Amino acid sequence: MKKYQLGEFEEVVILTIGILNNEAYSVSIKDEIESRLSRSVSMGALHTALRRLEDKGYLKSFAGEATEERAGRPKRYFEITALGKKAMVYSKATRDELWKAIPKTVLQINLGR
Repeated sequence: MKKYQLGEFEEVVILTIGILNNEAYSVSIKDEIESRLSRSVSMGALHTALRRLEDKGYLKSFAGEATEERAGRPKRYFEITALGKKAMVYSKATRDELWKAIPKTVLQINLGR
C-alpha cells in the first residue's frame, strides 16, 4: 500500500529532523546521521531526499537569519508537517507489524554452528 511511502533513507532523514527539532538544517542533519549511524552521507543525496520529502508534503522549509559566517546566506531549516508525522507513524506501525509476524525461531542465533 502506498498510503504514506517513505524510502529507507527518507525515513532516516525525517527521523533525524525529528531528533534535531528546531535545529534541522542540511549540515546538522548530515552530521547527526553520520554520528548516530556511522554512515557517510553525501550532501547531494541529502538534498535530493529533502526535496522529495518536501514534494510529498512531509516537510516544509524556511530560511533562517543570514549570518556573516555564511557570507550573508541564510540557513534553510526543515520541519515535519502533519502529513509527515502521519507518514512516520504509519511507517513505524508497518515495521512493528512485520517484526511481530516473524516467528521467534527465525531470530534465534545458534552459537553451536
